[in-house]
Amino acid sequence: MGKRKRFFAGTRLGDLAGDVAGRQVAWTEEWHGAPTHREAPADFISLIQEQHRRNFDLWHEEDTARAPEVPDNLIASVKRRIDKLNQERNDLIEKLDDALATLLQEKGTAPAADAPWNTETPGSVIDRLSIMSLKVHHMREQAQREDVDRAHKMRCTKKLRVLEQQRADLVSALQLLLGDLLAGRKQLKLYRQFKMYNDPTLNPEIYGKRKKQ
Repeated sequence: MGKRKRFFAGTRLGDLAGDVAGRQVAWTEEWHGAPTHREAPADFISLIQEQHRRNFDLWHEEDTARAPEVPDNLIASVKRRIDKLNQERNDLIEKLDDALATLLQEKGTAPAADAPWNTETPGSVIDRLSIMSLKVHHMREQAQREDVDRAHKMRCTKKLRVLEQQRADLVSALQLLLGDLLAGRKQLKLYRQFKMYNDPTLNPEIYGKRKKQ
């Protein structure tokens, strides 16, 4: 129990959504200034940071993959990195949900058997917030470019406002969901992605070729 308390030390579900969103913005700004990866202490916020880092790295790998001048041999290596990062990203979403489920259990939250649940888990919403922080950052960059015309800036500024509103709505929705889970008004159902393409026993392009050898 003590270890679990330290894992959630400093974490308050009552205002977690806004805290998470703010941290994601700060990490995004920090990593764009000096894109290095530092291992953080093993606590819940660090788990969120790890998950956000996967989206950050995925974003930039996908930018590389779409550059028209990138040679085919580099595209292949980038694609493999994207697959690895995406698998890690999804694994971390599930770890976030597992951690929250344990916390709710320790708090004695007992929703009724017929309590409703959301189509998305908190971990999935945190993942969407992570991606949204990257979209906002990069759209703001486009709106502030000095090497483009005014029309480009206006289009990007309009899109930026929409993204910022979507992000604010998502923060509110996550906080409502966490409040409902804490109060037992909703139940947290844990889902698994079961990604098949990285599993050599489930991807026919891998196990099928092995059988032919």
